[in-house]
Amino acid sequence: MKVWFDPDIKTERGVEAARAACILGETVDLSRNGIAFAVPVIRIKEKYLVNQDRTLNVEVDLPNGKVCLRMLGKRYEKVGIHSSEERFLVGAMITDLSGADQEIYESFLKNGHRQPSTTAERVGIAIK
Repeated sequence: MKVWFDPDIKTERGVEAARAACILGETVDLSRNGIAFAVPVIRIKEKYLVNQDRTLNVEVDLPNGKVCLRMLGKRYEKVGIHSSEERFLVGAMITDLSGADQEIYESFLKNGHRQPSTTAERVGIAIK
């Protein structure tokens, strides 16, 4: 997964620079209302991922497709203190998820990594 902030200046160059200054992380838990994820740092430059009322842009690669959503970081916890790699576990609330991204995300929550194999299963008809 990738996490980045909106650019300070909304030009094409600003958008590219903001997206390039992303943090790579791993999803830990996904729900209808939010995502928990682990990242190696808790801020991008001087901006913290949590408690700043700044919207996070998040891109998640799910087995059934890539999803882009907007979130607010709500809390974090330092984990891996005794291991060789320090990480931060972040809990974030989904603020915007729409269109095809919403369909992909909700399908993943409902089916997990399993893709319905037939048209009947995709529309929810039981096969006996």
